[in-house]
Amino acid sequence: MARRPNAVAGRTTKALPLQPVQGAQGPSLLFWLALALLILVADQLSKWLILGSYVQHESTVVTSFFNLVRVHNPGAAFSFLADAGGWQRWFFTALGLGAAGFIVWLLRAHAGQRLFSFALSCVLGGALGNVIDRMVHGYVVDMLDFHWRWLEPVFPAGHFPAFNLADVAISIGAAGLILDELLRVRKTS
Repeated sequence: MARRPNAVAGRTTKALPLQPVQGAQGPSLLFWLALALLILVADQLSKWLILGSYVQHESTVVTSFFNLVRVHNPGAAFSFLADAGGWQRWFFTALGLGAAGFIVWLLRAHAGQRLFSFALSCVLGGALGNVIDRMVHGYVVDMLDFHWRWLEPVFPAGHFPAFNLADVAISIGAAGLILDELLRVRKTS
């Protein structure tokens, strides 16, 4: 074992080997909640900028396949239940809040599992971003409009339904959860 000088008495002492700190197997719950908050803030900032700069359905061509646009979606993904009469606003708000509570519980129990917790944080930040929209506006603000000619048989004029940063985070989170499960299954087989 290495020796180092003792500053108090001028003697040498044995250096203690580094011991892992209890619970230091990975980031804490607060780290994952901070990541979700960062996603939530980025999402809300982007929506605030769109709401302040565009009127509904106004768009700006950015590239040959991408536009910035302001679209209001009172439904869920792909405008599911958009014309349901208003009850869907509160249903999707309650669903999002329930999911957020469950995700926080999962993060608390599994904060040391990096990929799993990263994925959950993405879903949490995105879900809460869309919940805030539903509560404040009664609809979700979408702004990212991708379009390709090869999508024309499926979507009008080849335009994939507009989406926002919250939706991107939820999609990344879903992909992360699938990857985490595939890696877990592969490890156990």
